[in-house]
Amino acid sequence: MKEKTYEGTKKTQNGLKRMFFSVLAILLQAVFMVYMFTRLNEYAAAINTTTSVLAIVLVLGLYNREQTASMTTPWIILILAFPIMGVSLYLLVGLNGAPNKMRARFEEVDSMLLPCLPENADILSDMYEKVPQAAGISTYLAKNALYPVYQNTDVTYYDQASKGLEAQLSDLSKAKKFIFMEYHAIEDKESWHRIQKVLTERVQAGVEVRVFYDDMGSIFFIDRDFSEKMEKLGIKCRVFNPVAPAFNMFLNNRDHRKITVIDGKIAYTGGYNLANEYFNVTHPYGIWKDTGIRLEGDAVKSFTIAFLEMWNASERKVPREVDVSQYLLHYDYEAKQSGYIQPYADSPLDNEQVGEDVYISMANKAQRYCWFITPYLIITDEMSHALTLAAKRGVDVRIITPGIPDKKPIYSVTRSFYNQLVKHGVRIFEWTPGFCHAKMSVADDIMATCGTINLDYRSLYHHFENGCFMADCEVVHEIRDDFIRLFTESAEVTEKYRTGRSARRRLGQSIMRLFAGLL
Repeated sequence: MKEKTYEGTKKTQNGLKRMFFSVLAILLQAVFMVYMFTRLNEYAAAINTTTSVLAIVLVLGLYNREQTASMTTPWIILILAFPIMGVSLYLLVGLNGAPNKMRARFEEVDSMLLPCLPENADILSDMYEKVPQAAGISTYLAKNALYPVYQNTDVTYYDQASKGLEAQLSDLSKAKKFIFMEYHAIEDKESWHRIQKVLTERVQAGVEVRVFYDDMGSIFFIDRDFSEKMEKLGIKCRVFNPVAPAFNMFLNNRDHRKITVIDGKIAYTGGYNLANEYFNVTHPYGIWKDTGIRLEGDAVKSFTIAFLEMWNASERKVPREVDVSQYLLHYDYEAKQSGYIQPYADSPLDNEQVGEDVYISMANKAQRYCWFITPYLIITDEMSHALTLAAKRGVDVRIITPGIPDKKPIYSVTRSFYNQLVKHGVRIFEWTPGFCHAKMSVADDIMATCGTINLDYRSLYHHFENGCFMADCEVVHEIRDDFIRLFTESAEVTEKYRTGRSARRRLGQSIMRLFAGLL
């Protein structure tokens, strides 16, 4: 317990001042609103009528939005039950007009970048002949996410983040032209210092190095001057959507991606951020389970474009032309492995839930088994229906969640979803050694995913994410074997959550599930 307390204290020190000013700004806003309402008692009837009319208009607008009921229903209930508070919260948080400007920037950048990727229609046609079960998912990604499927790519799987880090350090030290690194969280401590040392050496050797991180994701890990420190070392550094609650309410949509690209030839992705706990240097929640993959070959192009998308769209003024020719380099590479590799990115600024749709498609296409691992399980009715329907068809559907949570309230919400799944045949396992942060799925020894996308509303609807769909290749079997090991280390809680819930607990969990989308 002492270690956990110490870890938690040290983890928050760097962001304490920033959080203080953020909380102060929010409190001042709340005090101002209370003052306004208490001083305007004589206009209470008029305010109530106006608010009620506005509430009805907002509810009708929400009802007609192209969004899952799991996302709109909590807002509708909140607005109708508590019009003044509900309308205020929706206008401040739910409506959130700030993304409109960012959406325009992304559309402009994407119009320049995505056409640079190959269509690879011939590879997709070949896929339909050899693995039709997975080809439909690849078609969906190519047409809707605009990221093509590739061959001629070798994939290495790391069942521990520390293994991925060691391989990454080795590849980084050999970079000749450029290094791109995009991560949700960077902690300015030992693990990052090892990376920073290599990056500095590469800069001195003439290599272009860019680092991109999410401000909210890193708020507890680094100081405000981190970006300036990187620039002084010759490392180009940008921060995604700096947190300023008094002025910037665009807090829902964070950059949750984890990408490293080296010379356009090698790429890394997976669940781990660049912080000590991910590599088990520290142990705030028992053993930390995370995974990653290394790509070498043609498919790296897609991760290069995904990085450049975020890098350029994060600037207020988009450059008129984005020259990518110096980064989309051609290599005479001959892969040792066969199979189909399809990196993809997901954005919350369009109407396409790519991450969720891939997971749903995996469950729909599975014939024998479909397994998932996720740190959080907060899903829509559509996702729940796909998982339970697969189980009803006789598919072995299993989900692994943590045995030790990192956020207890979210963990309670996660467990509230167990009953509706297990009563229809889905099996739930909790990984007892600690916290599993990996985000993967595998089905029928044919297809698998590895990336940054959790089975929760944040990842599926609010965050910028990335993943990699793999079919008919060796890495699928390696991921399957890791799942099998994880099952032996986990406690199955299927029967525990099938029955035995009290009426009080059922009511509490129903309320928690109802408002899970607002967490």
